[in-house]
Amino acid sequence: MRIEQLQAFLAVADSGNFGQAARQFGITQSTVSRQIQSLEQALGLPLFHRTAQAKLTIAGEKLVPRARRICQEWSQASEEIADLQAGKQRELCVAAVHSVCSHYLPSVLQQFCQDYPQVQLRVTALGSDRALKVLRDGLVDIAVVMNNRYLTSSADLVVELLYEEMIEVLMAADHPLAQYEQVSWDSLLAYPQVVFKDGYGMQRLVQDWFNQQNAEPKVVMELNTLDAFRGVVRQGKMLALLPKTALLEAHHDPSLAVRPLAPIPGSTQQLSRQIVLVTTGDRLKIPPIAHFCQLVRDWNQSFVTARPGLAGAKVRSPSIPVRP
Repeated sequence: MRIEQLQAFLAVADSGNFGQAARQFGITQSTVSRQIQSLEQALGLPLFHRTAQAKLTIAGEKLVPRARRICQEWSQASEEIADLQAGKQRELCVAAVHSVCSHYLPSVLQQFCQDYPQVQLRVTALGSDRALKVLRDGLVDIAVVMNNRYLTSSADLVVELLYEEMIEVLMAADHPLAQYEQVSWDSLLAYPQVVFKDGYGMQRLVQDWFNQQNAEPKVVMELNTLDAFRGVVRQGKMLALLPKTALLEAHHDPSLAVRPLAPIPGSTQQLSRQIVLVTTGDRLKIPPIAHFCQLVRDWNQSFVTARPGLAGAKVRSPSIPVRP
């Protein structure tokens, strides 16, 4: 059963004439007759009484309301897909980690709204693991998150590395370690630490790094916002390991201090994270999504250049078309 057969059936049912139905579609009467015959063969019953006027049989009367609904659904679906191809997407949903939402995306969002004023932007700050999950579930179109090779290795995902940044130590300005230019490994282990909650990529990254050193951090608190980290750390002797871009505001706060981690003796490993742009190949064919990705890529170049300590790179360079 094909949609053309149902459309021909409805045209004959409405007009009561095979010839009028053929003229409506700009095809021959014999073509309409073949379509109706094929539909009748598929259903196993005649749909019309072949008299001077085509009258519906009982089976035909049963089919009419359902055929109308099917054709209406098909028409609506075709129209919506055509709108997607034409860039008439109603909304674009983005999930990103908190530091990206605060310092990276604002310029991109402003430019996108100017370029696509008819598209409603919906941006949500989420942990990396959660953001990737809602992307895979189809709840968002794009994720800008910390790379997790276990979650971004799927063949249907398009992944591009935006930048890589070092992890640094946040502490109170009067913390004993603030007097040093770098925080040594032994000093780090001597103080209580605040970490991200379970399910956040940063929590897993920090814990894996400690495991590689066969050490256990003194975790005393779990949080999930940068404001909470700054508020807690400035009150006492607790430390927090956070990415460089998450600490931009802390550098302007006289009650806080930020120090890089000293290299671990005998090790070439450095604690860092990668920020990646993730979407799916089918979404990149939709003009507003493709344009948003291109804006992110363009902005990334200036963002990395303006901030020493960030390294731009490419994990996989997809072909993201630019909106004409």
